[in-house]
Amino acid sequence: MKREKFGSRLGFILVSAGCAIGLGNVWKFPYMTGKYGGAAFILIYLLFLIILGMPIIVCEFSVGRASQKSIATSYNTLEPLYSRWHHTRWFAIAGNYILVMFYSCVGGWMLYYCFRMAKGEFLNVDAVQVTQKYESMLQTPGLLLSWTVIVILIAFGICNIGLQKGVEKIMKVTMLCLLAIMVILAVRSVTLSGSAEGLKFYLIPDFERMKANGIGNVIFGAMSQAFFTLSIGMGGMAIFGSYLDKSRSLTGESLSIVLLDTFVALTAGLIVIPACFAFGVEPDVGPGLVFVTLPNIFAQMPGGRLWGALFFLFLFFAALSTIVGVFENIVSFGMDLFHFTRKKSVGINIILITLLSIPCILGFNLLSGFQPLGAGTTIMDMEDFLVSNNILPLGSVVYLLFCTHKNGWGWDNFIQEANSGEGLKFPQFVRGYMTYVLPWIVVIIYLKGYYDMFSKQSTSVFVIWMLVAFSFLFMILAVSQKKKKI
Repeated sequence: MKREKFGSRLGFILVSAGCAIGLGNVWKFPYMTGKYGGAAFILIYLLFLIILGMPIIVCEFSVGRASQKSIATSYNTLEPLYSRWHHTRWFAIAGNYILVMFYSCVGGWMLYYCFRMAKGEFLNVDAVQVTQKYESMLQTPGLLLSWTVIVILIAFGICNIGLQKGVEKIMKVTMLCLLAIMVILAVRSVTLSGSAEGLKFYLIPDFERMKANGIGNVIFGAMSQAFFTLSIGMGGMAIFGSYLDKSRSLTGESLSIVLLDTFVALTAGLIVIPACFAFGVEPDVGPGLVFVTLPNIFAQMPGGRLWGALFFLFLFFAALSTIVGVFENIVSFGMDLFHFTRKKSVGINIILITLLSIPCILGFNLLSGFQPLGAGTTIMDMEDFLVSNNILPLGSVVYLLFCTHKNGWGWDNFIQEANSGEGLKFPQFVRGYMTYVLPWIVVIIYLKGYYDMFSKQSTSVFVIWMLVAFSFLFMILAVSQKKKKI
């Protein structure tokens, strides 16, 4: 079967950036920027985005384009004889499924809140009623499942049409609408009365605030955000690399995607932070900011019904762009591994992902007593932890080792693929950094994630989970070793 290709460079950049752009850009980045020193944090974040994110995203694109396969079979195509790299595909495949098990649900929340805002449900209500509406939604599994299924059908419907006519054509429009809505909302937010203090909080470097939070915490916060924002490590970028021709070098394309992802994160801050200050509320982090604080703000804002509906439409587009990107990867698994047609792979996965999404939905109501990561946690927290703190960092280490070590694909093959075509070339002088330094930086981020999650629990729980973390790490390192010829 002939491999599908993108119809345009713009389509590739917008679709790939859409996969990277997620809801963390909206509710986490603005808060971290304000907390950790405004523009000073942004500069550190941008630095780490270049030295951490860029090399790994180029590795992932290179593996995808060279193999012309998804991560399900890309290592099989490129690995040397007697290698075990292909075993890691199961981690990546599991990661894609786990991600959409909860991300489809969150996408449903966004679409439902867009509908509620447009309907005027939050007009003339107080803060307590807004909170009650949010909690009522979580306590209604049938409602949550209905909106989740709608999102699954929309996303798979786009994938079912095909790459050029479906994913590329529709997501180009979606991404351009997302960017346009963001600009409109940002202009509205910064022109609100009292927003100047929010802009000051967000954009002016505050080194005293950095010191108060600890320079080390600020640096690690910027490092972690830069690493996780691109969602690299489980083949989300590799699949789009496999649809790309060799006319353009991958470094320049990767840089365009990183810049677009950064623009969305920075603009989200311009939407959220000034609006919070204009109405006298502290910017918070997590779902509470989006579903409780901001509806309260829109309820007070002139024309809040329109602005609120646009805001949640923007959030839905941000979620949908990621979901479609991951669904395209999942559809390709069936096509590459089992030689399904696109339509057959789509049909099977609509049913499968709908069923797999149910535990996340029930985790807020019928299964709320199950708190897998400690008191107050949900099944969604566990699924997010498995993807964000395990599969993404470990998958990134695999890509780095595979592209730089002689037991894998190797540096020469990687650099040749990365630099094929016109455009910005990947620098040869970073070979040592990518081979010996960057993998360990990612490992530190991985282990720090476990430490932050479990260090405040009992000693026995902490020790057990740290042993789990090291076990996963040793499994990955073992895969990178070449088997002896029998």
